[in-house]
Amino acid sequence: MMPRTVSDRHGHAMSRTGADAASHYEDAMSALLFFRGEVADASQALLAAAPESVMGNVLAAYLGLLGTEEKDATAAREAFTRFTDGVHTEELTPRERMHLAAATSWLDGDIHRAGRILGELTVAHPRDELALATGHQIDFLTGDAVRLRDRVGGALTAWPEDDPHYGHLLGMYAFGLEESGHYDRAREAGLAAVGHNPRDVWGIHAVVHTYEMQGRFAEGIRFLDARTDDWGSGNYLNVHNWWHYCLYALEAGDTARALGIYDAVLHHDASAGLAMELLDASALLWRLLLADRATGDRWPRLADAWAARQDPPYYAFNDVHAVMAYVGADRIADAERLVADRTAWLGRTPPELSNHAMTAEIGLPVCRALIAYGQGRYGDVVDLLAPIRYRLNTYGGSHAQRDAVQKTLLEAALCAGRDETARTLLSERINLRPVCPYNWLAQARLADRLGETAKAAAARTRAAEQAAQGAAALSRP
Repeated sequence: MMPRTVSDRHGHAMSRTGADAASHYEDAMSALLFFRGEVADASQALLAAAPESVMGNVLAAYLGLLGTEEKDATAAREAFTRFTDGVHTEELTPRERMHLAAATSWLDGDIHRAGRILGELTVAHPRDELALATGHQIDFLTGDAVRLRDRVGGALTAWPEDDPHYGHLLGMYAFGLEESGHYDRAREAGLAAVGHNPRDVWGIHAVVHTYEMQGRFAEGIRFLDARTDDWGSGNYLNVHNWWHYCLYALEAGDTARALGIYDAVLHHDASAGLAMELLDASALLWRLLLADRATGDRWPRLADAWAARQDPPYYAFNDVHAVMAYVGADRIADAERLVADRTAWLGRTPPELSNHAMTAEIGLPVCRALIAYGQGRYGDVVDLLAPIRYRLNTYGGSHAQRDAVQKTLLEAALCAGRDETARTLLSERINLRPVCPYNWLAQARLADRLGETAKAAAARTRAAEQAAQGAAALSRP
C-alpha cells in the first residue's frame, strides 16, 4: 500500500510519504543545516520507510549533487531517473513538481536553471527549507553573490524568529551579505546565527569570512579558538573552516602553524580524497608557492590524490585546483593533459551545460595561467588573467577562495615587470583591505623595483605591525 500523504512541519504536503518517513525527513533537514553526516543516514531511512516518497527522492538527488562529486552525481541521476519513470506528475503538488524540475535540471547539468526554479519555488513557499538550503548552495557553487544574499533575505520575514531553524537562515543570510560586501551586517547576522545554534558551522563560516575580507585576522583567530569544539570536527565543513584558520595564520606570518594544520586536517594519509577537501589543500599550498615558501613533499602527495580521482569534466572550479596541485608538484604534463581533455570536451558538449561556460570562459584560461606561472611565463599569466579578473565569480566559490587566482595575477605582474598593472592591482587591494600584511609586503616589493626606498620601508613596517597582531592572537593559550 502506498504511504498516505502527510505534511512537513511547515505544512507542505509530502506525497507518497507516511508519518515515519516524514519524521526521517525532518531529521535529515536538521542534519543538513548542521552539515552533519547523519543527513545521509536519515535520507536512507526515509527512503526505506517510503521508497516512492517524492521529497525523499528529491532530497537524495540533491545530496548526490551538493558535494560536486561526479561519481555521486551520476549515481544520483540513475536512481532519480528510475524514480521519475514511475511518477505521474499530475498527482503531485505544484511545489513537488518544481522540486522535480529543479533536481532534474541540475542532474542534467544545468545548475543555473535549477537555481532559478528553486528561487521561484521559494517565492511561493518561503518556508521550504530544502529549497532554501539547496538554492543557497547553488548560488555559492555558481558564485552568484546577489542571489546568495537575496534568496534567503527574501524569505526571512516569512519565518517566525522562534522557529528552531531560523538561526540557520541567519547563517545563510550572513554569508550572502558577506559575499555581496555588507561586512558589518554580515557579521551581525552571523553572530546572531551562532547565538541561536553554537554548532551552526555555516554561521561560524560566515563570520569567519567577514573577518577575512576586512583583514581582521587576529579577531578571526580568537573567534575560532573560542569555539573549536563547535566547529573543529564532526561535520562536513570542518576541513574548510580549518583552511580559513590557515589563512589567518599566513597573514600572521606563521607558516609552520598553517602547515601543521594542513598535515593534521587538510590532507594526510587518511583523508577521504573528496574534491571539496582537496581543493582547500591545493588553495593553501598554492598561496605558499606564490610566497616562495617551502612545503616539503606535500605537493607530490596532493597531486597523487587528485590524479587518483580520474575526474571527468564536471566542475571547472575543481579542475583549477587539480591543476594547482599538478603545477606545484612540477607535473606540468599532467596539468596540460587535463587542459587538453577539457578543451576536447567543449567541442563535443552542448553549451547548455553550466560547466561548459564555466570551463570555456574561466576554468581553462585560469588553468593555462597556472601552468604558465609554473613555467615562469609571467607575462602570459597577466595576459590570460587580466581580461577575466572581474568575472572569476562565474565559475563558483567565494571571494576568499578566488583570491588565490587574484594573487597569482598580482605576483605575475610583479615578476613580469608590469609595474602599472601591479600598481593598479595593489591600489585596489590596499584600499579595499588596508589591514593585510600580504598587500603591504607586495607594495614594498613594487616600491623596491621602482627605487622608492622610503615607501618600501614604510610598507614593510606596516606589514610587520599588522602581522604582529595576528601572531599575538595565535600565541594565546
